[in-house]
Amino acid sequence: MIIVPVKQGENIERALKKFKRKFDRTGTMRQLRDRKEFKKPSAVKRRKMEKARYVQRLRQEELE
Repeated sequence: MIIVPVKQGENIERALKKFKRKFDRTGTMRQLRDRKEFKKPSAVKRRKMEKARYVQRLRQEELE
């Protein structure tokens, strides 16, 4: 549960902005989207390896 203390006379928009920031940091929406559909563990691993190769290639090109 996310608690955002609101001080006396504080703007409601500012409190709402704090709440949204805290909510984003928890990763709840990202987790819900990931759980929306089942992904095979092998597909997840393959995607992770492809991303690692891509990042490695970018870093290698940056050094050259």
